[in-house]
Amino acid sequence: ELRIVNSGLPRSQKTLAELLQEEYPQVLCNDGSAHLFKRREIEYLAGMLDTKEKEELSLPMLIELSGGQSHATVVRTGAAEEKVLARTLGMPVASEQGRILLYKPQLALLRKKLKTTTQYVFSPKITQ
Repeated sequence: ELRIVNSGLPRSQKTLAELLQEEYPQVLCNDGSAHLFKRREIEYLAGMLDTKEKEELSLPMLIELSGGQSHATVVRTGAAEEKVLARTLGMPVASEQGRILLYKPQLALLRKKLKTTTQYVFSPKITQ
């Protein structure tokens, strides 16, 4: 059941600016656990963003996966997310209706570099 699979999702996100101020950067999850961020990833992101963008970037970035799809989408995207994804992947990305489409090779690279600052959200397969 999706509720169980997604129980480790954050109750809320924090901005990169907020996380940079914390000794142990973390957010609380729906199941009561803490999602910890690696300082190295936080600093990597901070190095590519200006002050305003650090206040706009919400973490963890949520990556939505649906059953049977060959791609995933990064949800709630703004200019800061686009910049982070483009630089991390080394290619341009485009946001459409608040989402950025990622294919499996891009997703693997993103998760390799940003394991703690991204998180999967599982959703039901949508048929049209």
